[in-house]
Amino acid sequence: MRKVITSIIGLLLIVGAVFAARQIAASRNQPKPVENKIVLPVSMETVQNTSTPITLKTSGNLVAKNKVDIYSEVSGIFKSSSREFKPGSPYGRGQTLLLIDSDEFRANIKAQKSNLYNQIVLFMPDLRLDYPDATPKWETYLTEFDVEKPLQAFPEPTAEKEKLFLSSKGIFTSFYNISNLEERLDKYVIRAPFNGVLTEALVNPGALVRNGQKLGEFISTGVYEMEVDINVAYQDLLAVGKSVELHNLERTNSWPGRVIRVNGKVNQASQTIKVFIQVSDASLKEGMYLEADLVAKEEEDTYELDRKLIFDENKLFVIRDSVLDVAQVSPIFFKESTVVVKGLTDGTQIMAKPVPGAHKGMRVSLLK
Repeated sequence: MRKVITSIIGLLLIVGAVFAARQIAASRNQPKPVENKIVLPVSMETVQNTSTPITLKTSGNLVAKNKVDIYSEVSGIFKSSSREFKPGSPYGRGQTLLLIDSDEFRANIKAQKSNLYNQIVLFMPDLRLDYPDATPKWETYLTEFDVEKPLQAFPEPTAEKEKLFLSSKGIFTSFYNISNLEERLDKYVIRAPFNGVLTEALVNPGALVRNGQKLGEFISTGVYEMEVDINVAYQDLLAVGKSVELHNLERTNSWPGRVIRVNGKVNQASQTIKVFIQVSDASLKEGMYLEADLVAKEEEDTYELDRKLIFDENKLFVIRDSVLDVAQVSPIFFKESTVVVKGLTDGTQIMAKPVPGAHKGMRVSLLK
């Protein structure tokens, strides 16, 4: 019985070995699977290096180039103005912005002039005795003296003793006091220093104006400045006189400007420097928010492409014989949606748009 079982097991082993050998032989004769190569359709552009302007974009608010705050240096009642003293009212150079009541102050000046006249009359007898040659010119001065008119200069002394005599009478002190009052009298009339418009009015006619009180704000129209912050790395490139293009946020209007001042101090926190741009146009208003494009310099042998094409900071895909390859470039300047690079030779073909899943060695076809 044992021999029979042994014979059966041996027979099964032989049959299994034969079956396994046939399976191995059959697998060797099967054809190899064909590799499925993917051809990716891409859009392409050809590199043509050129000189690319490096344009710095910044923004800021317009401020009137000529702007004054109106303050009163005297006290009194606001009587009138050559125009309605309201925001938006235009004034020409020299027109009266505010007229403050000066009747009381003017009367005080007249009283001071009358006192001076009396002083001169009182020393005339002594003058005739001691300095007869000086008498005629002082008599003429008294004849022309008028308290209603501005005080005239005294006759020039012909000798040092005559000057000392006049000084002892105290008339020089009176003269300078009156001259000071007359200068102050002019401050009761506030005139426009230039052609412009009133942008702020803080008092109305009939109001009591106090010394040192702010009365309003007056600006010139048509000429404005815009203060912008520029990275300190470009400070050597922004010379006074550089052309600047200003435009609104919608880019529906643009205005030419130029750099008129560059601050000599760098902001330590932001490492920026302030640049002042001047622009002139009747359509502009103070406070308008504008963007500025400053052409700092031009980079030779550069190419501008989509920022999305750059990966790993300085690499992009190029197309060589319908196969993707990787090239290294040197980014020079990043703009809002593009980047200016160096390192590409003229005629190099690059992908015009980024493609998901692209990799080195992938075959591509060009989209028409």
